[in-house]
Amino acid sequence: MINSSSLTVLSHPLIQHKLTVLRNKHTSTSQFRQLLHETAMLMTYEVTRDLPTSIVEIETPMESMQATCIDGKKLVFVSILRAGNGFLDGMLEVVPNARVGHIGLYRDHVTLEAVEYYFKMPEGMHERDVIVVDPMLATGNSAIAAIDRLKALKPRSIKFMCLLTCPTGVSALQTAHPDVAIFTASVDRQLNQLGYILPGLGDAGDRMYGTK
Repeated sequence: MINSSSLTVLSHPLIQHKLTVLRNKHTSTSQFRQLLHETAMLMTYEVTRDLPTSIVEIETPMESMQATCIDGKKLVFVSILRAGNGFLDGMLEVVPNARVGHIGLYRDHVTLEAVEYYFKMPEGMHERDVIVVDPMLATGNSAIAAIDRLKALKPRSIKFMCLLTCPTGVSALQTAHPDVAIFTASVDRQLNQLGYILPGLGDAGDRMYGTK
């Protein structure tokens, strides 16, 4: 059962149009990377809607004033390798002062469980808000494993952003981490027997890097 209160489907027409082109099997590797970059930028506007802000004094060409700025040094984008890196550049164009962490996970093709091989985070995670990114939330195993590790560092908050998901992935992540808000461009129909999303867009990492 999906809990709609912690799930946000980003229905903006620009996001949905780019997603359609990303799904198309005839989209080239270079087009796929560029579209993922652009879509990440658009999605970041929505995911960061409630970022903490602070007031600073600045000088306009006319006078001094109190103005709002984001507290960018407190934000961390955490990429689940390798496909998560396709989101990072676009997100950093929107929030250039954010720090970046990486979690290396691969999916065992027999058990579909996530196996960790790399973990590197900025210092002071207990003071930071985290957005975990991975284009696909399929079985949910990688996202759950990543968030399990991150929670041990006690960040202020955690969100999860993906391009595509399905009821199985959403339900699994919400069951394991009901406090983590999920942002996605689409909740697709189901998983196939190999744990791929249908209708989906294939393997995001392979399509980004031309490895299949």
